Order: sequence, then C-alpha cells, then structure tokens
Amino acid sequence: MSKITLVTGGSRSGKSSFSEKLLKHTDDVLYIATAIVTDKEMEDRIERHRKGRNHKWETLESYEDLHEKISNYTEKYILLDCVTVMTTNIMFSKYTDYENLSQEKIDEVCEYIKLQFRKLIDKVKDEDKEIIMVTNEVGWGLVPEYKLSRIFRDIAGFVNQHIAELSDEVYLVSCGLPLKLKG
Repeated sequence: MSKITLVTGGSRSGKSSFSEKLLKHTDDVLYIATAIVTDKEMEDRIERHRKGRNHKWETLESYEDLHEKISNYTEKYILLDCVTVMTTNIMFSKYTDYENLSQEKIDEVCEYIKLQFRKLIDKVKDEDKEIIMVTNEVGWGLVPEYKLSRIFRDIAGFVNQHIAELSDEVYLVSCGLPLKLKG
C-alpha cells in the first residue's frame, strides 16, 4: 500500500536526517536529489550530501516531470530532498524576471508546480510505492524585503500546503526532534 509523507522544518532542523532514518530499514530506496549546481558553494554542498547518504540507494538527480521518470526505477521507497529547491528550480525554468511578472503569471507558475507534485504523488500511488518528501518551512520569518523573495515564500507555502493535504503523514522537525502533525 502506498504512503505519502511530508517532512518540514527550518534550515538545519534535522529534517533530512530524520527522513533518512525513516528508511534505515531498507536499501530499496530511490533518492531524488533536486538541487543543481549554481556555484562552488552549492557544488560542495551537493558533494557532501552524495557522500553522506546510503551508497546502496539509487539516485535520480532531477526536478521536473518526476512522475514520468520514477517509472524507470523499481525501488519501493522514494526520498525526495527537497521540495523547496525543486520549487526554486521550476520557478526559474519558467521565468527569470519575477520583479516584473504579473500576478496572473505568478499564479500560473504556482499551479504548475503544484501540478508537478500532484502528478508525482498520483504516480507513486499508482505504482504502490512510498515517498517521503523533505521541504523547508520558509514562512516563519520576517516579510522579505524583495519581491522575488516574497513570491518564493508565498509559492513555497502554497506548495507545502498542497502536498500536506495530499499526504498520509506530515512531520515538523525542530532541533532534530520530530513532531507528527498528521497521520
């Protein structure tokens, strides 16, 4: 039976470690890494993540049309890290000048991203797999100064709400401690 789990929390809250611990019982995992190299710091961060995860897990480095790509893998469990990085990558694959983008276009981007996750979740259910998705809770700070940051914060919040609604279980991780919110 399929299972959809969302794990959220702030930066360095322990959400990725918690998510990996949920799968410590198996090597039958497809790890979806959504980050792309944008600079040296990000390249180093990605390399640390590669070295730190279970080397028996299969890895897919991608962020769009994942519902099509997971059919090429037989693993029962999927760990997607992370939703907010995927959201950022999709946002910038659609537009780069968010400062001058209409609200209608921003809403279209948000709906497109939500659709990407709905299709992924539907495919996971169709293939009777389990997925854990890691995301960042970005809405607890001050209102960002720049329009792009406010747009990202809003889209990330709407996407997280959408995924949480579709999930069987939702956890909030703070200080390395998980709190079950749903399921």
